[in-house]
Amino acid sequence: MKLNNASLSEIAISKPSYDRSEITVGIVHFGVGGFHRAHQAMYLDRLLEDGKAKEWGICGVGVLPGDRKMAAVMADQDGLYTLILMNPDGTRDARVIGSIVDYKFAPDDPEAVIELIAAPTTRIVELTITEGGYVIDDAGPDSVFGLVTAALARRKERGIPSPTIVSCDNIEGNGDVAREAFTTYAERTQPDLAEWMKANTRFPNSMVDRITPVTTPDVIENLAADSGIDDAWPVAAEPFTAWVLDDDFSDGRPPYDEVGVLLVDDVTPYELMKLRLLNAGHQALCYFAYLAGYRLVADAAGDPLFAKFLLEYMDTEATPTLKPVPGIDLPKFKQTAVDRFANPAVRDTIVRLCFGSSDRIPQWLVPVIKENLRSGEPVRLSAATVASWARYAEGVDEDGQPIDVQDQLAESLVPLAKSQLENPTAFIENTALFGDLASEPRFVEAYLWALDSLHRVGSRATLEALMNSDER
Repeated sequence: MKLNNASLSEIAISKPSYDRSEITVGIVHFGVGGFHRAHQAMYLDRLLEDGKAKEWGICGVGVLPGDRKMAAVMADQDGLYTLILMNPDGTRDARVIGSIVDYKFAPDDPEAVIELIAAPTTRIVELTITEGGYVIDDAGPDSVFGLVTAALARRKERGIPSPTIVSCDNIEGNGDVAREAFTTYAERTQPDLAEWMKANTRFPNSMVDRITPVTTPDVIENLAADSGIDDAWPVAAEPFTAWVLDDDFSDGRPPYDEVGVLLVDDVTPYELMKLRLLNAGHQALCYFAYLAGYRLVADAAGDPLFAKFLLEYMDTEATPTLKPVPGIDLPKFKQTAVDRFANPAVRDTIVRLCFGSSDRIPQWLVPVIKENLRSGEPVRLSAATVASWARYAEGVDEDGQPIDVQDQLAESLVPLAKSQLENPTAFIENTALFGDLASEPRFVEAYLWALDSLHRVGSRATLEALMNSDER
């Protein structure tokens, strides 16, 4: 049964009981991928199911060529899709989500996108544009920044309040980063608009959390077998979800707090906790795991040696850099994180975690290293993680098989990593990624030991030595 509005009444699984024709657009979301559909759109669907937030429907927007496929699926399925929660015991809980009521592919009609954002009914603009999406060096009028600032200029001229711009990307101070990017872009051509934005536009920080692997063919096939639903692009995710959000909005917000979103005065402690434990933990795991032959996250995290390494990193290096996190049991959070990684039903891939490392390591792990160097705390596990990335980036695994290094900087990183066979510090001398870490003796010593060990004895033996202080 093809999933769309016409078939919705015949679908047997959990689905919207609300009338989608009554939902109007109040949120424009750039970057409608798996995570947004498993997270922000899901929370809004909960509110709509409770009979609330009818003026807060989502219009998704795609700006990249790769977004054309999502535009086609959204049009074909009337914005409907299936969210499948993958429980550790192998059971699956599925629901059709109805909160995305429109989708626009900006390259086909940028004017329609600008006018949508300029409309007074649009009160929030959300972003999941990836950690590397906030670089504005080459951003033009057709970019997220160009489209949004053009719309804000119209709102300013028309006397319409500014929308809130909410970054939902895994960046420390994501709202602050978004503010800097948008206002800097505006200053290039419209200084008056930049001043107006500084006075009127809110950019709350947020912490978002739900492991959401790429949709694979078996997800589509299993959904069809389980429920008879023909969904071209369902999304599978772990059961766990969290959203912590600064309660700082320009022109109102949905009652998110009624569906489990934690609204706070300062999201920073929660954000640091998640980025430096869970996200950096993914990086601590993935390169060692790939080199050791693992391809699924659950298999690696279920290995006692890898689980021990993750917890040791979290306890001894990440935790000392955190601020107090009100209401959070940190030991429980850390153990839960490892348990989440080890959920065999999610089938998250090591390759996904290794993707785009040049955006992730500098954002999530390098700040931990620098803070611990300043405070005198340990850095050996973080340094080993950087070394494991450098070894992975050589593009050849421990069996001599090629590694497809998926990174926007791969063309420069792979040759740099290969050159470390002659110059062991070549990789970390990249100051754009690592700052001055190559001049920090304590870091360099730990890094060189780990890199040498990875070359001599391999990933698993290196981890074993790291977990044995006498050998290290």
